[in-house]
Amino acid sequence: MTRDTWATRAGFILAAVGSAVGLGNIWRFPWMTAENGGSAFLVTYLFIVLGVGVPGLLAAFVIGRRANRNPVGAFESLRGGRGWTVLGGLCIVTSLVLVSFYSVVGGWVLRYFLESFTGAYFAQPEAHFGSIDFGLQAFGFQVAFLVLTALVVVAGIRKGIEATTKVMMPAVVVLLAGLAVWAFQQPNAAAGYEFFLSFNGGYLADNFVAVLGAAAGQALFTLSIGGGTMLTYASYLGEDRSLPADGSIIAILNLGIGVLAGLVVFPLLFSVVGGPTGGGTGALFVSIAGAFADLPAGRFIGATFFLVVLFAALSSSISMLEIPVSYVVDEYGYDRTPVTLGLFVLVLGTGAINAFNGGIFAFVAGPLVSQLMTLGLIGFMIYAAWVLGDEAVAEFRKGAGSIARALATPWRYAIGTVFPLFLLFSFYSSIVDFAGISLSTMAIAGLALLTGIPFVGVVRWVEGSGRTGTAEAAD
Repeated sequence: MTRDTWATRAGFILAAVGSAVGLGNIWRFPWMTAENGGSAFLVTYLFIVLGVGVPGLLAAFVIGRRANRNPVGAFESLRGGRGWTVLGGLCIVTSLVLVSFYSVVGGWVLRYFLESFTGAYFAQPEAHFGSIDFGLQAFGFQVAFLVLTALVVVAGIRKGIEATTKVMMPAVVVLLAGLAVWAFQQPNAAAGYEFFLSFNGGYLADNFVAVLGAAAGQALFTLSIGGGTMLTYASYLGEDRSLPADGSIIAILNLGIGVLAGLVVFPLLFSVVGGPTGGGTGALFVSIAGAFADLPAGRFIGATFFLVVLFAALSSSISMLEIPVSYVVDEYGYDRTPVTLGLFVLVLGTGAINAFNGGIFAFVAGPLVSQLMTLGLIGFMIYAAWVLGDEAVAEFRKGAGSIARALATPWRYAIGTVFPLFLLFSFYSSIVDFAGISLSTMAIAGLALLTGIPFVGVVRWVEGSGRTGTAEAAD
């Protein structure tokens, strides 16, 4: 069976940006920023996206394009043995976990888009959201959102994902830019900009561990690099594409749209509700939605805003569902249509747990997803650096310019040493913060070193032994 590919470079970039942007930048980003010191979180997040996220994104790209397979098939077919397929299996599990909770939020967005035309949530936004966030109604809209997602995925890479994101992502940028201009004119926009953009070093110093863990989780969530999405998307790429150039463009566009969303959300929050908070996971549907009731043309503005969020949500959810679909299609040769239908039914079952239980939803949407994606990215980096090794460097250089080619070897050693240790530090920081344990920054750093360095050493030793054995057998 002929494997589908991207028709154009722009189609791949827009699809990858769509996966990265999603609800992470418009729903989760303002919520996480508000709870972690505003500008202190923003600066940390920007640093992690550019300093760690881009190299990690390239590790996923290298593995995906090298194998031209889904996450499980990639690790099965490439160097290193079948043991690494566990990492591919983690990607499949992570994608199913993601779409199971993500579709709940997508259902909320779809409902609010439709209700904007009637102003159903205007009178009492907090009470309204509290009455529909979980339960049978939430499940009903979750089903509708998943139907939209499945219709795109079943059409394939070119006719479904690429064609859809080529329309949705430019629309998201244009509509967000228009909303940002409008938000600039609100009465207390300056306070929102100060909270969002004026660096607060004191807050960061006092809450470094918590902010770092939250920012790392957010960076991985928005870039979609720890769950196998970018690996899967890169598996449909041709060898003439420059992975470093495409990865940099995707990261910069993702950052730009996230900041643009903040320029809409925070001026509005400070102008209407007087501050940055407003309900945690429900902030978008309480503080922001309630603001539209007091504004001229509030129904039109509300519909426009939630249309942007709906496009972003769909662009990400289709990438999440594509991961298990590509796995079954690649490995078992089934047609895409029945596979998508079967996985649609599976996600309805797992998603219903999140739709009916707010406590489970909060755990899945927050710490569970962040830690799964962090572990996944650590695995990608170590595998690319020490298992693929020279093959990863060769794949990195294909289609790249002279500057990018020169960076290939330093990139390999950085993703094999410094970056995994940093991600382990952020992983332990999040665990410590979630568990309420008091540990110093130095203690967490020591824990990362004590677990990270031996693990990398074992991987290098096993891989070195395997290659020596192969060479002796050949002799």
